[in-house]
Amino acid sequence: MFPVIYAACPARQRINFEVTTVMVFSMYDPKLLEGVRTIHFIGCGGSGTYPLIQILHSRGYAITGSDVEETKNTEAERALGVRVCIGHDAANVGNADLVVYSAAIHDDNPELQAARARGIKAVERSVMLGYISRTHAQSIGVAGTHGKTTTTGMITTMLELAGRDPAAVIGGKLPLIGGYGKAGSGQSVVIEACEYHETFLHLTCAVGVILNIDNDHLEYYGTMGKLKLAFQKFALLSRTVVFNMDDKNTMDVVNSIDRPVLSFGIEEEARFRAVNIGEYKPGFFEFDVLELGEHFAHIKLGVPGYHNIYNALAMCCCVRPLGLQPADAERAAAEFHGTGRRFEIKGECNGAPVVDDYAHHPTELAATMATAKKMGYKRIIAVHQPFTYSRTKTLMDDFAAVLRQADQCVLLPIMGSREVDDGSVKSEDLAAKIPGSIVVDGLESAANWVKQNAREGDLVVCMSCGDLYKACDMMVGKA
Repeated sequence: MFPVIYAACPARQRINFEVTTVMVFSMYDPKLLEGVRTIHFIGCGGSGTYPLIQILHSRGYAITGSDVEETKNTEAERALGVRVCIGHDAANVGNADLVVYSAAIHDDNPELQAARARGIKAVERSVMLGYISRTHAQSIGVAGTHGKTTTTGMITTMLELAGRDPAAVIGGKLPLIGGYGKAGSGQSVVIEACEYHETFLHLTCAVGVILNIDNDHLEYYGTMGKLKLAFQKFALLSRTVVFNMDDKNTMDVVNSIDRPVLSFGIEEEARFRAVNIGEYKPGFFEFDVLELGEHFAHIKLGVPGYHNIYNALAMCCCVRPLGLQPADAERAAAEFHGTGRRFEIKGECNGAPVVDDYAHHPTELAATMATAKKMGYKRIIAVHQPFTYSRTKTLMDDFAAVLRQADQCVLLPIMGSREVDDGSVKSEDLAAKIPGSIVVDGLESAANWVKQNAREGDLVVCMSCGDLYKACDMMVGKA
């Protein structure tokens, strides 16, 4: 057993903000699956939906689903025996007892409308994910503006290599488990906890991890104070809280909670602290971890980037509450080589490596650019697809400051996703703040520009959470 330490920050770390301690009640519905035999998933091909299908199928539920196109996920679901329909139609609901829909599904979806008209209970994906979190003795929810997918992948790797056979729901493909998640047979589940629209508040975690809190999704929250309040609720819904002591916004949150905590950091005197940090090859770091001043582990990262030191420290914190050993963290750090779309090298174009990265916030772009610049290439070509009009408009100067670090910047049109284009912001507005940048009209044009201009000695870094990965495939001849 490890000693319980409660969140009680020194006076010098106590920072007043508009959020105060609140009562939090779990939204868990213990009767969600009562009497349910068949579950229909609308948007079954999504990366966040497929792991839920795997878990529920392993428990004996009959699963059906629908999506707008065939994907590797729908192919894998068919292999499980799931009836998958391409295209949305009311008839697809069939004899389902429960309907689960992804966040991309709107109220006018014919299947969702049919379910409601027939009185079939329909819940958003996060509700089912919350239910799953309560069915495992060791549920780990990884929250934060940046680093969630990587840290979730690291913790899953640690449990998997330790023989715990965890369930997992990850935002990127983890090669070790062959996809975005797995059903698992053990008592652990590792969940990427998304703060978008407060969906992570459906989770009830044995271990809640807060990596950092940055100014994102403010079109929903309105203020940083309300965003912090959501993270505070997430912390209070967790039995033990793992947090980054070097992140001011996170400190604001944990400063006022009464939960057992495990802190990590580099700059501050955290419980788990990285020291003796050095590069063993360009962009790749190793370091010692101290726990309460005593040697805990030596970590040698298998993924590049200084920011991954923090992600690995969060993993180290989880060793104690999960009943693992420091050696498990050491092995996981060395053997974890990233998840899909996290500084993923897709191949080469004219001798230049092409990297696909999920970065879509200025802080994430900055971390990716810092890693790229450390690797010693003569020229960095940044290809960026802005995501959502509100984020691009609000953080335009921040985006511009980061993208100016590249030797050449190529911008695609803004991907609006869930937002309507009101004409108030365009990629050309961002380009005007980045000398020498160009704007292309789409994925194929971006790929063609790189094919015509990239050369040996360049590093092409594509950054987006949209479908820019398709252009990467074109650049390296995979599409």
